[in-house]
Amino acid sequence: MEPSSSKSKFRNLLQAIIGTTLLAIPIGFTEETWRLGETLPTYNILLILALSLLFIFLFAYRNFSKNIPNFYWFDLLKRVFILYITSFIIVTLILTIIQRAPWTTDWLLAFNRTVIVAFPSSLSAAIAGNLK
Repeated sequence: MEPSSSKSKFRNLLQAIIGTTLLAIPIGFTEETWRLGETLPTYNILLILALSLLFIFLFAYRNFSKNIPNFYWFDLLKRVFILYITSFIIVTLILTIIQRAPWTTDWLLAFNRTVIVAFPSSLSAAIAGNLK
């Protein structure tokens, strides 16, 4: 988690986008996730969002804390939120393109569906972002 050059940051961002897309497409195109977004209460959706952030945090912490003697907590938190926001944006884009995220008419349903698909996609982004 040492501060790195902008070239490395751009490479990590591209890897995260590809990692997100790898799982966002097959999961985002299933009717089960659309229905789950309709039926799950908002409380459960927020728990899924919290679990996503927790799992990304644990994965990143485990990968970086063992290899770097001067561990940067702020950089870890920044990385977790950037990975999740990137995943959320990519999933939002995909679901909007296939007309399964009605942001203008039912933003809560669109949010629910996006969080559900972003859960595995953000983990995939975290893993792909760590490939050398």
